[in-house]
Amino acid sequence: MSAFSVFNAQDPIKVWPGINARVVNGERITMALVELDPNQPVPEHQHENEQMGFVVRGQMEMRVGDETRLLTPGETYSIPSNTPHEIVKTGPEGCVVMDIFAPVRADWEKLERAQPSPGSWP
Repeated sequence: MSAFSVFNAQDPIKVWPGINARVVNGERITMALVELDPNQPVPEHQHENEQMGFVVRGQMEMRVGDETRLLTPGETYSIPSNTPHEIVKTGPEGCVVMDIFAPVRADWEKLERAQPSPGSWP
């Protein structure tokens, strides 16, 4: 297996309706470039994986635990393991985020894949 990869070569994973992730897994972490449709919420959920990320393009209103914030490009978030979180809504142009998970998001391997397509990031 090569040490190098291209996100556009990854089949997008359909995480939720309107939310697709392109994933590169290491031995212990997952890196995901996630595209969210305009005005798209993500329901409250939690998982064993610790999650950190930042906004690449667009904006989103995110709640982590009891804290809610509007995030724009370059802003980050950190979600401890098993902490409830949600995206209240993305902006009118949608949002692209880079997420890092530890351990690997093995649960995503079972999700439906979309056809390869160019990403919506710079």
